[in-house]
Amino acid sequence: MARVTVEDCIEKVENRFELVLLASHRARLIAAGAPLTIDRDRDKNPVVALREIGDETITADDLKEQLIHSLQKYVEVDEPEAETVPLLSSSPAAAAVAPQSSSDDSAVQFDRMSEDDLLRGLENLAPPVETEEDTGE
Repeated sequence: MARVTVEDCIEKVENRFELVLLASHRARLIAAGAPLTIDRDRDKNPVVALREIGDETITADDLKEQLIHSLQKYVEVDEPEAETVPLLSSSPAAAAVAPQSSSDDSAVQFDRMSEDDLLRGLENLAPPVETEEDTGE
């Protein structure tokens, strides 16, 4: 292909919008240093990308997978769920008294603190003292 156009590559990728997305992704990969599969012939990266797609040296399906992977921000990994492990206690008698698993939330007790107690506790906190190591002197 002396001059490659989108019409020349439309046989390889049916949707012209998808073709442009794939070619632009491949051009970015080339700009980032990906190895070329054809001779450059003084062409710019988008033209080289279209020529690679047109000559089928790079498959559209592979480019599509790479594009999807590059756009993903979070890749979910299927990991086995953690099994519930009963609490270990220091004495066997305490283990016999402690309930193994309770689906009733009424047995759960929370520590209660008033807002005034919290504020008094926060007022008594002192900021950390800076040492010579912290200041870099």
